[in-house]
Amino acid sequence: MAERGQLPSPSKRLCCRPGYGLGCRLGYRVGGTGLSSGMLCAGSPPAAAAVAAAAAPPPPPLGGLLLGKTQSPESLLDIAARKVAEKWPFQRVEERFERIPEPVQRRIVYWSFPRGEREICMYSSFNPGAEDAAPGGSTVGTAPSGGADTTAENRLPFRRGIALLDGGCVDNVLQVGAPDPTAGASTDDENCWHLDEEQVQEQVKLFLSQGGYHGSGKQLNLLFAKVREMLKMRDSNGARMLTLITEQFMADPRLLLWRQQGTAMTDKYRQLWDELGALWMCIVLNPHCKLEQKASWLKQLKKWNSVDVCPWEDGNHGNELPNLTNALPQGANANQDSSNRPHRTVFTRAIEACDLHWQDSHLQHIICSDLYTNYCYHDNTENSVFDSHGWPLWHEHVPTACARVDALRSHGYSREALRLAIAIVNTLRRQQQKQLEMFQAQKKELLHKGVTSITNLEGWVGHPLDPIGTLFISLMEACRVDDESFHGFSDFTENMGQCKSLEYQHLPAHKFLEEGESYLMLAVEVALIGLGQQRIMPDGLYAQEKVCRNEEQLISKLQEIELDDTLVKIFRKQAVFLLEAGPYSGLGELIHRESVPMHTFAKYLFTSLLPHDAELAYKTALRAMRLLVLESTAPSGDMPRPHHIASVVPNRYPRWFTLSHIESQQCELASTMLTAAKGDVRRLETVLESIQKNIHSSSHIFKLAQDAFKIATLMDSLPDITLLKVSLELGLQVMRMTLSTLNWRRREMVRWLVTCATEIGVYALDSIMQNWFTLFTPTEATSIVATTVMSNSTIVRLHLDCHQQEKLASSARTLALQCAMKDPQNCALSALTLCEKDHIAFETAYQIVLDAATTGMNYSQLFTIARYMEHRGYPMRAYKLATLAMTHLNLSYNQDTHPAINDVLWACALSHSLGKNELAAIIPLVVKSVKCATVLSDILRRCTLTTPGIVGLHGKRNSSKLMSLEKAPLRQLLDATIGAYINTTHSRLTHISPRHYSEFIEFLSKARETFLMAHDGHIQFTQFIDNLKQIYKGKKKLMMLVRERFG
Repeated sequence: MAERGQLPSPSKRLCCRPGYGLGCRLGYRVGGTGLSSGMLCAGSPPAAAAVAAAAAPPPPPLGGLLLGKTQSPESLLDIAARKVAEKWPFQRVEERFERIPEPVQRRIVYWSFPRGEREICMYSSFNPGAEDAAPGGSTVGTAPSGGADTTAENRLPFRRGIALLDGGCVDNVLQVGAPDPTAGASTDDENCWHLDEEQVQEQVKLFLSQGGYHGSGKQLNLLFAKVREMLKMRDSNGARMLTLITEQFMADPRLLLWRQQGTAMTDKYRQLWDELGALWMCIVLNPHCKLEQKASWLKQLKKWNSVDVCPWEDGNHGNELPNLTNALPQGANANQDSSNRPHRTVFTRAIEACDLHWQDSHLQHIICSDLYTNYCYHDNTENSVFDSHGWPLWHEHVPTACARVDALRSHGYSREALRLAIAIVNTLRRQQQKQLEMFQAQKKELLHKGVTSITNLEGWVGHPLDPIGTLFISLMEACRVDDESFHGFSDFTENMGQCKSLEYQHLPAHKFLEEGESYLMLAVEVALIGLGQQRIMPDGLYAQEKVCRNEEQLISKLQEIELDDTLVKIFRKQAVFLLEAGPYSGLGELIHRESVPMHTFAKYLFTSLLPHDAELAYKTALRAMRLLVLESTAPSGDMPRPHHIASVVPNRYPRWFTLSHIESQQCELASTMLTAAKGDVRRLETVLESIQKNIHSSSHIFKLAQDAFKIATLMDSLPDITLLKVSLELGLQVMRMTLSTLNWRRREMVRWLVTCATEIGVYALDSIMQNWFTLFTPTEATSIVATTVMSNSTIVRLHLDCHQQEKLASSARTLALQCAMKDPQNCALSALTLCEKDHIAFETAYQIVLDAATTGMNYSQLFTIARYMEHRGYPMRAYKLATLAMTHLNLSYNQDTHPAINDVLWACALSHSLGKNELAAIIPLVVKSVKCATVLSDILRRCTLTTPGIVGLHGKRNSSKLMSLEKAPLRQLLDATIGAYINTTHSRLTHISPRHYSEFIEFLSKARETFLMAHDGHIQFTQFIDNLKQIYKGKKKLMMLVRERFG
């Protein structure tokens, strides 16, 4: 056959490659599985599709191969066509050769279609693992907006083909809806399908535009999972798809808006960017990518990295730490490109990873062999490449090493990833042992100084690369995976160009584990090592929230594992290590002030260890209770750093944005210990001491006190008196902490404390009353504490006898008098009430009121106590207090609605009822204090209605004659009232408006009534009106109204 010109570039992929040929043919399911959103090419050229349909032979019987029936050998035409289809796309065959016989064309087209259903599903659905979906059924990859998207989905070639097949319109079909397999690339290329780039871009753009609504975040995560699925299949379209996704993310208009406004992106959106950066790490760390591919990726990553709106790695805060990613010599030049940028972006680590390689011989041996040991290796230095067992170690920056593991897993090299993961874990365990030995050598010196600067700047939990999570998942997968799937790809060394050791492939990877040790044990241990790592609190809200979130996620995964004896041994081992490793452990005896607290992790350790080793459980939890960043005694400086610690610790105290969450976790840990310690006096005392020392939030201590009280007073058992005492002690601490600070729950706290003390008994109540001044304000002590103690409900609750009642009442009265002395304004009335039944105490309280009346109390407080005295049957004492109150009162001419008016009227009525002398004594005080005409006229009128003392003391009549207005004291009151009306009239006319004219006329009418009470009142009023007409003659309309009413 003649060739046609130059071959086109292989821009599209072949649908068939070695391993997807005849062996897949017999077991292939017609129709595949349910697919949704289409990343695939929309269809084939009509001619090719027709040829494919005609070329498809009837499917073999369903059980043909299983029943052992003899199969006819393939024809030479089929063998040749299959080999051509494996090597070349049919499009290139057509372009290169002329006049191909039609039967040959049909067989080439036939063998161009894929035989792997997994690949068909991978490209036809956003749902990872879509091969498990029901044929023709809906998948989670379906677009969430319904309507139009569903219609568009139904128009996909695959869906149309399924509909034809289900409807009986097609009797003989090999594959419906697949991308055009005749437009592909050669066998040298890694992907088998043509990627519908426009469709991917539109989908990502749509999901981003929805702003987190309608499950768009879930859909984007499915896209990321699809990329990982492609990488695992070693399909180079995975990198292309991730590029398309990243371009849409970078084009999101919200990035510029957030940067201009200075606001942070949403947490879920931020997590999507993190996953994007992690995926690019996997892409560039592909152990078999070509140099030109990596160069192309690096160029693109640098382009994105240079955009102003590119998100930073740690949220809105820049990271000024040096580049620690490339710890090996191979990464020595990695700083050059990123050092000019003040902030690290989500792509910075991927850019740095482009300088990493896989050519290190030690690394190659670790990955490729289960028998790579050196039992004669005796180098015991810090960077030994083998441990004391002769097992290989891998010394590399831990997140970077774990990124290699993630890359191997992501690209389908599960066995190789597991080998490297085991080497890393063994390295971490050896490092842990070395750190323990190092601390033991320095322990005396460090503990003497009481401070350390030893700290890990880059924590593994909450790290952008999630190193501990990667190791944990890799080891857990090895626990569940079967041999066939786990060894699905075994061509790592072959692709690396090295000798392939076939005899090693079947050997178990637990070659480098201790005797009896399993992958599960290793996974649990590395999780415990990571969670217990001492690490400094990162800057920025997002970075700190990520630390908390990742810690909780890892613990949640651990909680799914049922602990057996072997795992408990791991817990014991790690707990002891963490407690004894000093500043190298988050649970060490001496740690850096800004270390991430261990409360959440310690709570998990405590609950796990408690049934097996209670002593170790409590020791761990009690050590974790500290919160050094809140300790006021913590030194402000750090001691000189040891030579083996990188001197890059910045001398700064960042804001702890997640402090409230941390304190709540501290409270949860304490509550867990209190609950577990019920009935154990020694442990309860230890936990109480720890709470009082380490918890600095009064609200959290109050919550613990309430929790302890609830646990101690469960309905199904007798109260636990020890736990009740703990509850009371915590309540007392809350009282002391909030005594001098404002707290909106203070009143609730005081009431609860009295309830708790009542539950314990009389001695507890007596104790808090004896020491009230350190716990309560005077007002709280009298109005809440003493009042509650002396209530009938308390007496009944405690079953007190007469002697006990009197003793308790005596303490309450003593408290009341002390409070009245300290704060008479607010406590005098309560003190009088509490002392009613004790004459001496009552007299003492009354004297305290009299002493404070001249300087320390206002008229309102004195009037209140005076009314109380009258109510209790002490009218003369009430009168005395009322006269004292009048000396503090000042009622101006326009205060005719003042709240003290009723008190003034009451005081005058009381004086009038006591007799002429009392009335005569109080009227001068009223005249001096009250300038309001209406109030004075009201008092005057009331005094003229009845005789003073008509019902005086002892019920005796003092007089039967009304008092004269022409004699004292009423004459003084009448003159004062008339004068008040005159002054008030002039004051009102100064700024009067026409709308108030009618009101003013009524006021003059009331004034006339008062004037007429005097014997010459008519003359006085006439003169008064005439003066008004003369003075205010300019107010013609008003004066006209005055003439009409008063002449």
